[in-house]
Amino acid sequence: MKSFSSELEVKHVIEVNWADRWQVYQRLRELDIPCWCETNQPLTVQIDNAYTAIQLWSVMRQFTAPRQALIWALELCW
Repeated sequence: MKSFSSELEVKHVIEVNWADRWQVYQRLRELDIPCWCETNQPLTVQIDNAYTAIQLWSVMRQFTAPRQALIWALELCW
């Protein structure tokens, strides 16, 4: 019988600017999120749970959101 957690493991190809791909990959690795980034290949991320999905969303937002939107979000947190 498969464990519940193994059924949640989903690998996603992440569309990210090729110039930012390496930085996104490095940040995901720092967060211990399983990901792969091979030469001339898209970034692939394994999402095991909601926590990982939220972390991925947060990292991607840093690279895709307009600067003003990030400033506004930071100001709301203070």
